[in-house]
Amino acid sequence: MNCIIIDDEPLAREAVAMLIEQTGDLELTGSFNSPAAAEDFMGNNSVDLIFLDIQMPGINGIEFARNIPRETFVIFTTAYSEFATDSYEVDAIDYLIKPIKPERFKKAVEKAYTYSRLLAVGYAQNNIEQATDDFFFVKADRRIFKICFGDILFIQGLKDYVVMNLENQKVITAMNIKTIYDQLPKKMFVRVSKSYIINIKHTDSVDNNTAYIGANEIPIGNIYRDFFFSEFVAKKILGK
Repeated sequence: MNCIIIDDEPLAREAVAMLIEQTGDLELTGSFNSPAAAEDFMGNNSVDLIFLDIQMPGINGIEFARNIPRETFVIFTTAYSEFATDSYEVDAIDYLIKPIKPERFKKAVEKAYTYSRLLAVGYAQNNIEQATDDFFFVKADRRIFKICFGDILFIQGLKDYVVMNLENQKVITAMNIKTIYDQLPKKMFVRVSKSYIINIKHTDSVDNNTAYIGANEIPIGNIYRDFFFSEFVAKKILGK
């Protein structure tokens, strides 16, 4: 997988480049100090993955990400955790806080590889069949999968697809996140951001900005926060 870095800080670019060098399957094909500098390169070269800073002079990383090719993945790299929710509104693969820890970098890259492999199989005609009370059938990877609602940990919208994260596998299909949300039982599932739906059954803990499901940290979007806490959290709290 080829990748580029966009960051206005030279030391930050160098740090990410070192992490890329330690990751055997990544090929760094460009390093740029601004989105404008990267645009010319991307106009003439295909880019699989961008490590993208957010706070930069001129256009910021989130605005730039809204206009990149849909087949290009983005991993944000920033010193500011408050932008995490905004980053997922533009279908980012992951969000890394500087200074970036090697193990966290590796996890983000592995996620990008997983989605890249799934998308490469081809899902243009996949969709979801009518749901029953307990499950639905999903067309994916030239097969039809029976997906039990109770087995879904969370669902992520990613560009033109949704990724169903189950306990032992991921299933991806061509669909928008609203379509799949309409098929899910609302007593079990809640949409917590533009890009994420979580299963309350599998949610281990929450704070004001994040739902935790196993090792996964799911961002809670501003416009979904009040409904989530009033309808799914406050009514279930004991010992208030």
